Amino acid sequence: MAAIKTKGLTKRFGNLVAVDSVDLEIEEGELFGLLGPNGAGKSTLVHMLSTILSPTEGEAHIYGNSVTKDPDLVRSIIGIVFQDPSSDEELTGYENLIFHGRMYGVPKKKREKRARKLLEMVELENRADDLVRGYSGGMRRRLELARGFLHDPRVLYLDEPTLGLDPQTRRRIWEYITKLNDEEGITMVLTTHYMEEADQLCDRVGVIDRGKIISLGSPEDLKNEMGGDIITLTMEDLDDFSEELKGLKSILDVNKEDGKFHLTVENGEKIIPRLMKLAHENGFEVESVNLRKPTLEDVFINLTGRSIREEEAGGSERMRIRQRSGDR
Repeated sequence: MAAIKTKGLTKRFGNLVAVDSVDLEIEEGELFGLLGPNGAGKSTLVHMLSTILSPTEGEAHIYGNSVTKDPDLVRSIIGIVFQDPSSDEELTGYENLIFHGRMYGVPKKKREKRARKLLEMVELENRADDLVRGYSGGMRRRLELARGFLHDPRVLYLDEPTLGLDPQTRRRIWEYITKLNDEEGITMVLTTHYMEEADQLCDRVGVIDRGKIISLGSPEDLKNEMGGDIITLTMEDLDDFSEELKGLKSILDVNKEDGKFHLTVENGEKIIPRLMKLAHENGFEVESVNLRKPTLEDVFINLTGRSIREEEAGGSERMRIRQRSGDR
């Protein structure tokens, strides 16, 4: 059953098209990721799905309920964990959950039971009666995860849930998200620009760029579509050496980024000696070479011609080499 379904969903702000005709289906119980750089349209899409913003065009339904025609009903069956902390610092962790439950009309006994259970699930039971102003950033995120689940939503939106957290705390939040998804069985939509986060958590990922879903599938399927291994070469004279690479038919694709070549190749172990020989014969010095399997970062670069990091910093150069001749 589709928990979320959109058709032609579009949002414009003046001349800016933030979300561009998105068609999407997310299944019940799925942990779905929207992966893309800042400004790609992730949060705008979630805000339309949660009735915070009205679509300019198109439609969206949450369990069959229109976000434009039945906004109150939609709000009653969804939960949101926002990018920015939104818990009340002058209340305790437990009081924050109880207040949230009252706002959603959760009966007294149920909200008290749910609050204690969820605080235990996110390992805050020992800090439940402490004021939130004394919580660390990671503790606040855990509290807000628990709050998002308190009223038994059928869909929970997690908008950059680990933004600004250190790597260790981020991984702990991943564990809580997975645990809550498994135990509560709630459909979850997670927006992120962290590749590893999408890879580790999500059943499926929608890669979003400039407001469009440009690729959709499980993390493994998306990586497998790359069709080979990734060799990274660090060297000078990249432009000159690129001409020499054109004769190697085992190279499927080449991206130039940060002074390095990222080569998508068949049989990476066998192609490395050929690359080293080619460089030596033509007077090029290779500073370093690395072989690995594709990542979602590689998928994004392959689809868009730039990395998410560089998109945020202002762009990168990409070069694709189409093979027309045999091996040298």
